[in-house]
Amino acid sequence: MKTKKILAFCSVMFIAIMIIGLLPVRGEWRIYDEVIRLHVLANSDSEADQALKLKVRDGVICEVEDLIGGISDRDEALAVLSKKENLERIELAVERIVESEGYEYPVFAEIGEESYPRKAYEALCFPAGSYTSLRVQIGDAEGQNWWCVLFPQLCLGVATEKNEEAFVAVGFTPEQYRIVTDTSKPEYEVRFKLLEIIEEIVG
Repeated sequence: MKTKKILAFCSVMFIAIMIIGLLPVRGEWRIYDEVIRLHVLANSDSEADQALKLKVRDGVICEVEDLIGGISDRDEALAVLSKKENLERIELAVERIVESEGYEYPVFAEIGEESYPRKAYEALCFPAGSYTSLRVQIGDAEGQNWWCVLFPQLCLGVATEKNEEAFVAVGFTPEQYRIVTDTSKPEYEVRFKLLEIIEEIVG
């Protein structure tokens, strides 16, 4: 009986040590604070409205590139995007696209906190949780969403490639970079889930 208790205790301690070793103790949870997401909501799920959403997406990405291209500090990029005149500039660009496609939908752009599901790209994956987001609404905004990562700028082909230098240059630690790129490995899958649990608790 005593031997079984010792074995049980050792098993619990081993599991605890393994979990502690996987806990995000090197700032991995700050992944949520290192990025700015883009969220575009279509007017509806009709084929035409969904096609319009993608054109709006492209237009917004171009405007954002003009505004924050070359900025390597996330807070600085957020400050630029949050300016009233720049949000109005983005709205104006979207209005032009909407009108050029023959629609009269109202549009609205804002910066705020939004909850995102886990999102996987070809080479990257970001945990579910609350992110600072540029939200662009088209018309009734009742159609399917489209989202990506505006900062670092991953809305284009960068999201299909691994580039540690680019991530570290904008504030990611090597450990944070591995979290979003090595999600196929069991160790990081567990840590990924722990990140989501912690974000849900403290968010």
